[in-house]
Amino acid sequence: MAGDPPEGERSTGNGAETIARLEAELAELRRLLSGDSLAARLREALLQATTAAEIAAPTSHDQLLDLILETASAVIGAQAGALFLIDESTGELVCEAAAGGQAERVKGLRLPLGHGIAGGVALTAQPLAVSEARKDPRWAADVGDRVGYLPDSLVCVPLFHGDRITGVLELLDKKGSPSFSPGDVYLLGLFANQAAVAIEQSRTRREIAAIVAASLQESISPEARAAAQLTEELARFAEGLEQDSGFRRSRELAALVNEIDQLGDAELGTCVAFLRAFAQYVRVRRSLPVTS
Repeated sequence: MAGDPPEGERSTGNGAETIARLEAELAELRRLLSGDSLAARLREALLQATTAAEIAAPTSHDQLLDLILETASAVIGAQAGALFLIDESTGELVCEAAAGGQAERVKGLRLPLGHGIAGGVALTAQPLAVSEARKDPRWAADVGDRVGYLPDSLVCVPLFHGDRITGVLELLDKKGSPSFSPGDVYLLGLFANQAAVAIEQSRTRREIAAIVAASLQESISPEARAAAQLTEELARFAEGLEQDSGFRRSRELAALVNEIDQLGDAELGTCVAFLRAFAQYVRVRRSLPVTS
């Protein structure tokens, strides 16, 4: 067309613009990774999340997943997000944590590997940042319609434990920007690598705890079984007291019995005998008619 620059000049101009843009993104990424960087803040936040979850038993694993997602969303600057883990028994992605948007509808959602952007990332292990997500052919429109949330932009990175993909971390709608940047993808990938290790450690501890509990049930001694039964009776008795204080008291009694159990069989036998006698006394006293 008349007035257009020659083809070679157009290519050179576009190439120069691309190089300049990439250099600017690289400079921004270096800035983020230096000094008080987002990566350092993410690592610190993950450490705090893991520590908080450790002391929040028995729901520490679920809390850890929620904290990981909330931390990533806050630092990267996303309006919503979801953390999917692979169910090895079915080969599906399961949403174990969700924040923002229609979180209550997303949690528990199951996706086949390869379905949608999250399923594709889990299958290919390649992180993705997508603008105008609803127009992307990889977008799972059926899922968006079902949960009632249609994002404009998203970023999704795989969770690796060793050389195995265990899930994906997906953030939706960058705050104050139409899309997530390459720096966001890189930083979220760093965070996901550390988060995957924390998740697997938490999951392993939970599985070990279940195995140990089952073994203890099978091998518990008669004396310990008697103490456990007595503890249950004390717990039921405590529940008849004020609702708030009853549970704390029953736990305290159980802890005391367990502490005495560590001192030896003789001490435990004395404790059990005393508590049985006291419990019987309380039952008898409560069964007597009330006199004025």
